[in-house]
Amino acid sequence: MALVDHMKKTLGQLKPSDILAFNHDISQIPGIIKLTLGEPDFNTPDHVKLAAIGAIQQNDSHYTASAGLPGLRQAASDFLANKYGTRYDPSTQLQMTAGVTEGVFATLTAMLNPGDSVIIPTPIFPLYIPITMLNGGEPVFINTAEDGFILTPEKLAAAIDAHADTVKAIILNFPTNPTGVTYSRSDLEKIADVVRGKDIFVISDEIYSELTYHGTHVSMGEILPEQTIVLNGVSKSHAMTGWRIGLIAGPADIVGEIGKVHQFMITSATTNAQVAAEEAFKNGQNDTEPMRQAYIERRDYLVPVLQKLGFQVANPDGAFYVFAKLPTQFGTSSWDFARALAHEAHVAVIPGATFGPGGEGYVRISYAASLADIKEAAARITKFVAAHPA
Repeated sequence: MALVDHMKKTLGQLKPSDILAFNHDISQIPGIIKLTLGEPDFNTPDHVKLAAIGAIQQNDSHYTASAGLPGLRQAASDFLANKYGTRYDPSTQLQMTAGVTEGVFATLTAMLNPGDSVIIPTPIFPLYIPITMLNGGEPVFINTAEDGFILTPEKLAAAIDAHADTVKAIILNFPTNPTGVTYSRSDLEKIADVVRGKDIFVISDEIYSELTYHGTHVSMGEILPEQTIVLNGVSKSHAMTGWRIGLIAGPADIVGEIGKVHQFMITSATTNAQVAAEEAFKNGQNDTEPMRQAYIERRDYLVPVLQKLGFQVANPDGAFYVFAKLPTQFGTSSWDFARALAHEAHVAVIPGATFGPGGEGYVRISYAASLADIKEAAARITKFVAAHPA
């Protein structure tokens, strides 16, 4: 019983994902259009699927090295160098993981001791918060809603000063889930100037890097390589969410320690999925382009409709989300709005409150759905708003 009580103390503060739970609940509504999950509606490219099929047919079904297939690590290293100008030794500075989720868990588990704190700018994908807590860490939130959803160097410096004895890491996610806002080179350089030389890691989740709409994604791994752990993968770039292949890249000594945790967690990622990811990185460096153009078209349709209805929208510069502030007549409860929209209009979106401080009063709308579904959803939202006048 003592062990059970201990588990309750550790896990009692946590609850299952609000996003997944809400998505499951509203899925029971007949005819609902779900603009909820970050799930590309594209298929994995054929050449990538064929690589996995070939691996299966060749009985390539055994454990790989824990860090991943050497060919995959080389392909990932080349991809990151070609795309973002970062240089990682594939034998010592790259670790393949079962998606970025496992990468986040392994990284924070390796870094944190009980009582350490992690600075998390919000609104942000909530995954980082429970993983910090499960490792005995304390999330320190910085609300970016009044700063264009960008972490400012002034607020970062103040948070570091306030937690000088405990802060171990800062988490960045860009292009950002849920806002679609991304960081410019200037933004990242200012953050680097605050952190450089301090015993603080930057954990930079860049899984949406290939879905940057204007210009080229700038990686924090280029700006501050000696203190940055980059997380990336093929889930969003190649529509491979279910294949579960991510990567960790950073200084060799740090990646080596994270690799120990990874090894104890899963031994190695699925072999045929690794073969598929190698093909994606090696021969699919432009596979994302048609997807990106489709997302831009969907964004450009959806955002003006929402603005006309009274939503305030941070125009997305990447990813595939709109983070929309509710029209005044709906108040500030994002949960009330999302439930009413689902049940009355049969359109599902995610309440902004689930993304941390600064998210209440907003909803996240995923446009990783067909343009036809988005147009129908927009028509339903228009009728819903008209039925609830200011």
